[in-house]
Amino acid sequence: METLADILDAAARGVFPPPDGRTTVVPQPSARDAGVLSFTAHSVVFTDEDPRWVHETLRAIPCDPLCATMNARFLTALMDRTGREQETVDALLVAEPLPGRPALPLTELTGPGHTRVAYARARRGEVRAWAAEGGVVVLGRGVAGRLEVSVEVDEAVRRRGLGRALVTAARQLAGEPLWAQVAPGNARSVRAFQAAGYRPVGAEALLLRA
Repeated sequence: METLADILDAAARGVFPPPDGRTTVVPQPSARDAGVLSFTAHSVVFTDEDPRWVHETLRAIPCDPLCATMNARFLTALMDRTGREQETVDALLVAEPLPGRPALPLTELTGPGHTRVAYARARRGEVRAWAAEGGVVVLGRGVAGRLEVSVEVDEAVRRRGLGRALVTAARQLAGEPLWAQVAPGNARSVRAFQAAGYRPVGAEALLLRA
């Protein structure tokens, strides 16, 4: 059986599920992570719920079938059935690792004090974080064991390229494909990731345990 990790590994290589309008249901990769991935004309629902329930519920959603898995009615039904919560639908981006050492001076953080680090530790494993003057970059194991990055830049130093420098440095720290979940409305962040070579592969709605 194809797993979510298989699907993500292929997407990182530029190989996607067929654009056939279908929805694939795969088991959750862990008790922590459930949700929906939407690629071009193909969705993946990762849940331990009965696949028949998923498909029956999608057929009842009054919208374009290609959009049904990200429709609020379906996500609400999935949350109600699983007792989970959902914050937003993110753009999902990925980038290959880069050779060399970061040009940006970074200091590894060892304590949990920064809010971005605490947030990451609640949702990821093996979290490591580095601080630069005016910002922080965090790496950790997220959905299906993929390596994920998040950054935070102080308001006083924004619009100076620090966000792009941080996410570029993350590619040099990674050593493997690096994933990012970015709220589409956060245009600054979207631009920073794309300028640093991250490419969009789809959308993701991650369901969190209540």
